[in-house]
Amino acid sequence: MKKCLALLCTLAMLLTGCLPGTEREATPETPAAVGTESSSQEEGPEPDLGQEADPEPEPEESLDWEFDTPENHGMDGAVLERMHEALPDAPVYAVVTVRDGVIVDEYYREGYDETSVYEIHSCSKSFTSALFGIALEEGDIEDIHDPLWNYLPQVLGQEDTRKQDITLEHLLTHTSGLEWDEWDEPVSTWWDFRSSANWVDFILGRELVSEPGSAFAYSTGGTHLLAAALENATGKSLADYGQEKLFGPLGMESVSWGSDPQGITDGGNGLVMNARDAAKLGQLYLDGGMWQGEQIVPTEWVEESTTVKNNGEGDGTGSYGYQWWIRSFGAQGYRCYYAFGAFGQYILAVPDLDLVVVITSFSPQDSYAPRRFFTEYILPACVE
Repeated sequence: MKKCLALLCTLAMLLTGCLPGTEREATPETPAAVGTESSSQEEGPEPDLGQEADPEPEPEESLDWEFDTPENHGMDGAVLERMHEALPDAPVYAVVTVRDGVIVDEYYREGYDETSVYEIHSCSKSFTSALFGIALEEGDIEDIHDPLWNYLPQVLGQEDTRKQDITLEHLLTHTSGLEWDEWDEPVSTWWDFRSSANWVDFILGRELVSEPGSAFAYSTGGTHLLAAALENATGKSLADYGQEKLFGPLGMESVSWGSDPQGITDGGNGLVMNARDAAKLGQLYLDGGMWQGEQIVPTEWVEESTTVKNNGEGDGTGSYGYQWWIRSFGAQGYRCYYAFGAFGQYILAVPDLDLVVVITSFSPQDSYAPRRFFTEYILPACVE
């Protein structure tokens, strides 16, 4: 029965031009198809994830990434080459591997290159977390334990006064207590949320089903409330604030960020960027919030946000910090914190290996499937 329902849902989404993921974290975010025309049936059934490169693009000079061979940074190039041979058979569009702060390997699907941009879906949440840490350091946010109503007064108008107990930290850890079944019943929550006339009102109007702080329930809606609170606190859209405080200083020129009907930046989902720019967030965090000698994100926030706050969903996705997933990978059990988005978007950081890996994909039936290239090839290629 579940399989039949899943097939019917998938068919419905295809007919409407949308396709949800079906695995954990595979929220029904629209597949990335940025700046592309719709593919015809003759061109194949697989939808585009990113913006195709111009034919025979000119070589790009990067002013902010260095490049070197894998061998010069303790990686086995032969293992990475085997990964490149396997990747064309997978729905993966880009893999960028950074070690010691240097790009040592890149893969781009035919028709894509370092200029192609991708919707990174829920990886956006980790960028929102970084901006929250900056706002906290600069005093726009007074305290992580502040009640949400300090920044969104409309909470005070909710009939259920218990919602006044929701804090910013609860939103950061997906423990607000607001009903949100994003994974198991995405159509009922996700699509109603995204199609509502006012996203903030829709989210705040959800029933409070558990005491704030007591239970994990993954919620893109909760992160959107966090974005709205940040905008009220800073007096700027989160997109503009991000450009000023994060994207600009990191030289992330490929970034764009969507918004809701009221113009509030889509903090839980809406970022678009190329794979090299996505890797900058991972490297920034490995370096304690520093980028080229400048402190961008407070070191204390980097440490706090990548420290376990709860057990997440209790499955293989991992534990949860402040909008970052945390778990161990590989036979050696390397600790990793990572941003994870629907259809197989990853920004993975492994402190013990000084390693950052970005994967962009379109894997609608299993958002976890592209992760095997990290665990089966990239980690084993690291020679200690």
